Amino acid sequence: MMYGDATPHGDLFWLTDGVAAISSFKNLLAMLLAFPGIILYGIGLFYLENLINNSKEKKIYHYLNVFGLTPWMCLHLFYIMILYLFSWLNNNGYQDNAYEICYALFAHLSWIVIASEIMMLPVFVYWFYLVLRKKTVLPRLVAFFNVLIIFGVLEVVKMCMKPSAFRIGFNNGLMSESMFIFFAVILVVRLRQVK
Repeated sequence: MMYGDATPHGDLFWLTDGVAAISSFKNLLAMLLAFPGIILYGIGLFYLENLINNSKEKKIYHYLNVFGLTPWMCLHLFYIMILYLFSWLNNNGYQDNAYEICYALFAHLSWIVIASEIMMLPVFVYWFYLVLRKKTVLPRLVAFFNVLIIFGVLEVVKMCMKPSAFRIGFNNGLMSESMFIFFAVILVVRLRQVK
């Protein structure tokens, strides 16, 4: 979603000249791709239940996962709506007010981001605990390839990058990048265990 001219318009660094040029089709496509993306995340995360040894802990993980997956679409929709509105305003004669309107919308509903993150975190914290305490079939070392730890490492990498469209895009995809690495590590470990 983030590309082109990385010149920001204000405090929201992701509302840039490049974002203003995003076509409505690309915003629509990003929203459409979110549905299968979240479904695949869910399948992957629910599969991890099979790696937990105890049925009580499986159940706890299951319900934390249900609550944790709930806000993913909400967050995606929230950002896509602001990105689309910013682009639409800029391309339909409202350039002078585009940033103020989008910032006002973000400021008014920004509590959704915090609430969503609070709902998303417990399942990953619990997964870290389970793997670290040998309550799964995975080795303890895999606990340190937790989504939250990977996210933190990628956040440090991002801070080392110069401001650019790539950095904004990298930042925009941090959670997806973290999930990809997380699942890749578990897949490699499981394939080695099966051999």
